[in-house]
Amino acid sequence: MSPTTGPLAGGPASLALLRAVAEDPHAGRATAVTGPAGSGKSTLLRELVRVWSAAPGADAVHGADDAAPGAVVVVDDAHLLDDATLGRIRSLAGTPGTRLVVAFRPWPRSRELARLGAALASGTPPLVLGALDAAGVAARAARVTTTRLGDEAVRAVLERTAGSPMLVDRLLATGRIGGPVPPQLAEQIGYAVDAEDPRVVELVTALALGAPVDAEVLVPLLGISDAAGIGVGADITELDELSARAAAAGLCTPDGRVVPLVAEAVRARVAPARRTELRRHLAEIELDRGGSVLAVARTLRGSGATGERAAAVFVAAAAEAARAESRDAVRFYAEAVAAGVSPLTVAAPRAEAHLVAGDLDGALGHADAVLSATDAVEPHDAVRAGSVAAAVLARRGLLARSAELYRWTAAVSGERPPAAAVPVLIGTGALEEARAVVDGDGAAFVPGRAPTLVDGADDLTARGMLDSVEGSPTAALSGLARAAGLLESAHGAALLPDTPAALAALVAVHTGEFDVAASVLDRALRTGLGGAPARARHRLLLGWIALLRGATGLASERLAAVDAGDGPLEPRDEFLAAALQVAIARRQSDVGGLMRSWTRARQAIVRHPVDLYVLQPLGELVTAATRLREQSWVAPHLAEAEALLDRLGRPALWTAPLHWARLQAAVLTDDVDAARACSEELGRAACGSRFAHAMATAAPHWVGVLEGSVDAAGVEAAARGLHAVGLSFDGGRLAGQAALRTADRRAVSALLACARALQAAGTDLRAGAPAPAEDPAPGPGTPDAAPAPPAPPAPEPAEGTGTGLLSERELEVAELVVQGRTQREVGEALFISAKTVEHHVARIRQRLGVGSRSELMDELRRILDDRA
Repeated sequence: MSPTTGPLAGGPASLALLRAVAEDPHAGRATAVTGPAGSGKSTLLRELVRVWSAAPGADAVHGADDAAPGAVVVVDDAHLLDDATLGRIRSLAGTPGTRLVVAFRPWPRSRELARLGAALASGTPPLVLGALDAAGVAARAARVTTTRLGDEAVRAVLERTAGSPMLVDRLLATGRIGGPVPPQLAEQIGYAVDAEDPRVVELVTALALGAPVDAEVLVPLLGISDAAGIGVGADITELDELSARAAAAGLCTPDGRVVPLVAEAVRARVAPARRTELRRHLAEIELDRGGSVLAVARTLRGSGATGERAAAVFVAAAAEAARAESRDAVRFYAEAVAAGVSPLTVAAPRAEAHLVAGDLDGALGHADAVLSATDAVEPHDAVRAGSVAAAVLARRGLLARSAELYRWTAAVSGERPPAAAVPVLIGTGALEEARAVVDGDGAAFVPGRAPTLVDGADDLTARGMLDSVEGSPTAALSGLARAAGLLESAHGAALLPDTPAALAALVAVHTGEFDVAASVLDRALRTGLGGAPARARHRLLLGWIALLRGATGLASERLAAVDAGDGPLEPRDEFLAAALQVAIARRQSDVGGLMRSWTRARQAIVRHPVDLYVLQPLGELVTAATRLREQSWVAPHLAEAEALLDRLGRPALWTAPLHWARLQAAVLTDDVDAARACSEELGRAACGSRFAHAMATAAPHWVGVLEGSVDAAGVEAAARGLHAVGLSFDGGRLAGQAALRTADRRAVSALLACARALQAAGTDLRAGAPAPAEDPAPGPGTPDAAPAPPAPPAPEPAEGTGTGLLSERELEVAELVVQGRTQREVGEALFISAKTVEHHVARIRQRLGVGSRSELMDELRRILDDRA
């Protein structure tokens, strides 16, 4: 044997043996070295030969057949030797002073090899070589590449090679730690695999293609049988032997899993037809034994496998993925159809899978295919498809059609509509039907089927929605919040017409419990309640809450995030988004933005009919339409809303916000009679909730503002009452308008201070956080001084700009004038009168020395650009 030229791969134990030999190369020693292929046995032996050969006066190194007394004997791959040769080596081991080192794999282990191992181990413990750890891989990298690998690279090498020194060296030598296996390395590994017993090759190939380390699968997959008639357990014994051989060859880890780098190389070399056939056989075995077919079906996907058995595998995999609400279910059903399954046979579960994945078009298409051929499908498939279609239509805002489908599914199944239908029934005004479902046995225990978390959530949601109409708002909110909590740890929320979190938020908003609403929605987003289809709705509702609290900036951010999402919104979500955009523009007194957003709103109005859950957004559109003199667009929807509330008995919780919106529209047109009628309606709904009571208290003061009789103390108390239930913007607007319509200067100061404080509270608000403390009101004689916290000194204006010529108030006026707002709109935004705005503009003209309006606008734009 020639001395080794490569780096040593034996580890610390190997180094200890070499150190002992180097200290006394003439000492007698008989040692066994064992380990799988590639663990460094041959490298260690070559190094021992080099050390012994270099020792002064050392005897020659001989093989076992011609060893003279006292010679050094080094034997590699002893597991390949015949029994006679192993016997002669064993006799050498007992000779005093013999220097003998024998290396062999842990398998195959013949009886004679085991006896030799025992003889060697009687004097010196065997040296067992194995896998490298992270430190060993780093050390190998330093020797092979002369560079230091980072921790991530070391982990990558360790994971791909399972620490095999040979594979570590070969992978490092390619210089490509990640990515596909380099062709040269794949070929090297292929030679090592093909050199093994064909049965071992079959096992490694099966494991590389996704077979589990499970005798119940591998025995039939590899065709192992008791051909020799050994008896019970013979197949397991043969499988264990094959696994041991594969591990000894360095192809598998000791726990029977194929080394990842070996698996990659094997997969690259397996012929496509062989690969497909083996994976199909594996999938059929899993199917027959009732095990999970998901993993193997993923490997079979896209292979072009067809036939009844392959189709059955894909259907089983789709059902398994659907139970976990995985998007893979959609693709598996498509593969099943491509493999030969009748499309109508799987249309109902396929529709459900598309709904869970967020593909409402696909869900509705497959459901409609079933509903169009009910005579050709089983009744339970028809009911399943009807429920999916009902949920999709509800998500698209077509609650009336959704309710019809729930009634139809109930007729087919011979039962009452499910509890999930109650929000739809109530949303369309079918109160008696909803009450019958909740109070009857429609949601009661069904023999033979265990009540699930989804069933419990459905029942709580149904009861909560009924309570919102004819019971306690607190009980309604409690039930809906608990329903949302139940579904956080359960699948199935994606199949509901609306999530209990969204419904809980709506009820909370209508009662003024904005913190509760935001908390429920935040939790729903964190837990993914309702899946991808519900995400936009939950975000938009959070934006709506921010809007009502006066945080228009935060509302704009949430709306922009939803609009930036993938694809168009569903009609229900688009209606809310359009109303949110309109409301933001109106609150910012942005006439241009309001007109642009109204174009979007008109399209949303046309696509979405009225239901109970859009009354607040509809109210915002009513107010905006009044501002733009576009009342004809919302008049039919408003009439439908009134008829819906009549059918529900005009529940205070749902009625009050709509009347409040109509009151705001009346204020915009100075229609005292309409305002008085809305005030009376709000008074009748005052007992519905704290929210309704605050609006009912403020409504008469709006009437007084329109009539010119302002009770300053009462207005301020009402405005702060609105702020207390979250309506900071509305409270600030009431106080501001009252200040502009009273002649009492002391009252003007107090009301303006109140308006600015409430405006600041809304502007600084963030979802789920309390509003900042109000600043103290300014003293008398400073009606235009808006309260604000101390600010850092502003930077000096740049030379040549006009920023330093204008006061902060004049700059605020200038910014709004450049936006194209009228003097009245500027006054409303800044809580000053239109006359005061006129005086500010005149002073600005004088200070800037401009004459025409065009010169004024050009100069103001330049100043504001410099300031920015």
